[in-house]
Amino acid sequence: MTEKRRIIEEELTALFHLEEGPYADLKHSEIAPAKLSKSVSAFCNTAGGEIIIGIGESKTGEKARYWAGYTDMEAANAVFQVIEDMLPLGNHYKATFLSAEPNPGVLLHLIVFKTPSIVRASDGKAYIRRGAQNLAVETNDALRRLELDKGVVSFEDNPVVADNEVITNSLSALNFMLAVVPRSEPEDWLRKQNLLTKAGPTAAGVLLFADEPQAILPKRSSIKVYRYQTKDIGTRESLAFDPITIEGCVYALIKEAVAKTKEIVEGISKLGPNGLERITYPDDTLHEIITNAVLHRDYSVLSDVHVRIFDNRIEVESPGRLPGHVTRENILNEQFARNPKVVRLINKFPDPPNKDVGEGLNTAFEAMKRLQLQPPEIEETENAVIVYIRHTPLASPHDVVITYLQAHEEISNRIVRELTGIGSENVVKQVFLDLQSRNLIERVPGKKGSASAWRKVTASPGDGAADG
Repeated sequence: MTEKRRIIEEELTALFHLEEGPYADLKHSEIAPAKLSKSVSAFCNTAGGEIIIGIGESKTGEKARYWAGYTDMEAANAVFQVIEDMLPLGNHYKATFLSAEPNPGVLLHLIVFKTPSIVRASDGKAYIRRGAQNLAVETNDALRRLELDKGVVSFEDNPVVADNEVITNSLSALNFMLAVVPRSEPEDWLRKQNLLTKAGPTAAGVLLFADEPQAILPKRSSIKVYRYQTKDIGTRESLAFDPITIEGCVYALIKEAVAKTKEIVEGISKLGPNGLERITYPDDTLHEIITNAVLHRDYSVLSDVHVRIFDNRIEVESPGRLPGHVTRENILNEQFARNPKVVRLINKFPDPPNKDVGEGLNTAFEAMKRLQLQPPEIEETENAVIVYIRHTPLASPHDVVITYLQAHEEISNRIVRELTGIGSENVVKQVFLDLQSRNLIERVPGKKGSASAWRKVTASPGDGAADG
């Protein structure tokens, strides 16, 4: 059911200043419904977004936006007829009419959802969103790329050029068979699982049971681990050692990558309330995020999983975009397996890395909370999903200052930024001023400029201006 609501002047101003881009589009109410369907298709096929229909933009001089709404709700019927026809269930969007006095008529606000299937516009073409453009998927290769991105098809089913014995007589397969299905013959069992076809082993079969999948699927089946001795952007100069390449079947790959990451992290120290402290990340967080990066990556992308360890964070980059209808916003609540055979079968291994109940990332987030750390952040780029695991406390910077001063005589702006991960000196300066206004801290006399520091109040508040 379509909703209608009245918006206030501030909301309308915000809509007029909405920046068009990957997740937002503005259209005049005179737009042809068939042309509008291109934007709907593009958002459905990429990451979802919003379309505001009823805002025009001048074409001459300084571009200015103006009200160009529908005369009434019925005037938008043709739009609904077109977008309802794009998917049979019509659950790919939500519509709300917006009125704003004294403007006549209404705007139409469409929230378009990312869909698990490919959605085509009225011209029969599928579109994708790139920046503020809708680009048609013109070639068979581009359509195949879109199918892989959305998880409509999976690279794991592709046959690879390799002998059957690579997975029927490997140490990985034999150990698995003895532990899990000891009465079955490897070749028969692998054929029943559709991991072995007339054309040879599938990519899923190689990833799961070849001793060295990297020899058959190079550049897309390893994990690279880096240690950068910096808090900034990693460069060749800041590498602590040459990147470590971890190889093997996905079961061994995950276990070794988690162990190596933990080993490296345990050698990192960070300034804490009581001086230098060992950095600690929850085991569950590292395990679940690395597992997720390996099991749900797009194996058609020629790139390895990358684990980058910095002084104050870990970045885990998984090749490929989020599959199906999964977005950054709903990733903790939705399930979609891009590689269902790999996900299902690795769960049969002894002590599997995944529990196959869709709770992996939720476990990772909860583990960070238990250690009073900020939750992981998820970013989707053109060709990858990156999870940032920052060693940043949940405590407010005000609490951090007071806690530090319980064990130390004074604290500086630099130390607060070290403890909290705040990048701005001015933000920290405001924290000091807030605490000073509550008569909790005072400036250390005689220290100014870059040497200025603060301490717990020992007398009446000072009268100097703060230098932060």
